[in-house]
Amino acid sequence: MLRKMFSILLLCASLWLAQPVWAGRSCDAEQPPKPATIERGLTLAERTLSALDASGAQVVVLARAGQDLGKYGLHYSHLGFAYQQPDGQGGHVWRVLHKLNQCGTPDAFIYRQGLGEFFLDDLWRYEAAWAVPTPEVQARLLTLLQDTPRAVRLNSKPYSLVSYAWATKYQQSNQWALETLAAAMEPGVDSRAQAQAWLKFKGYTPTTLTIGPLTRLGARVTKANVAFDDHPNEKRFSDHIETVTVDSVFAWLQRAQLAAAPVQLAL
Repeated sequence: MLRKMFSILLLCASLWLAQPVWAGRSCDAEQPPKPATIERGLTLAERTLSALDASGAQVVVLARAGQDLGKYGLHYSHLGFAYQQPDGQGGHVWRVLHKLNQCGTPDAFIYRQGLGEFFLDDLWRYEAAWAVPTPEVQARLLTLLQDTPRAVRLNSKPYSLVSYAWATKYQQSNQWALETLAAAMEPGVDSRAQAQAWLKFKGYTPTTLTIGPLTRLGARVTKANVAFDDHPNEKRFSDHIETVTVDSVFAWLQRAQLAAAPVQLAL
């Protein structure tokens, strides 16, 4: 078991595309992970690695359950793109490209990490899910994911956990992934507005969260990474917050015949 975990740790050396700049709330309150948390995270990474290798895929849309979103009817909280990369010895490793907002700051950056790091978080549930795109979608995504300038082109630094799906003032992690997929699929997409237009054309539907005024006010006052001012007034003041969620992305990928139904793996 220790040997397997050591192998996973070797796979999860971070290759940052952008260094984080801390702002907003301090990170001082963060506690180091507990040994049991590390062990479970690495076990989930190891089993996910084996399953991805067995799938025959080169690129998948990979999700984790980092927060309890059950009250909104949602299962997963965060997604990124996992893809194969040559290891220089005739084999391959899996990397994950995703957007992270840490310590509740108003900014977020793109990271390229190993599977171990992706699951080394204080997860709500030790569960992974992934959707395998069609061969054409995989090929287009793989080309983009290996091209760093293209991979980060649509990243927007200002972050809100509930950013409006059809605006560009803020951008949350799942929104970046979805817009980046649009850029991979449509060569003419070179801006977030163009990506969103393509997604509308392809029938993507965001999740509508019901969030009342007191909850909105409390979140906005106490958290630097939550803002609602990009949502249209008629939607916001009727408590309808439309944002990009993992569940909505998985449903749309299958509905648009861009990927198969998601596969789940739980410890």
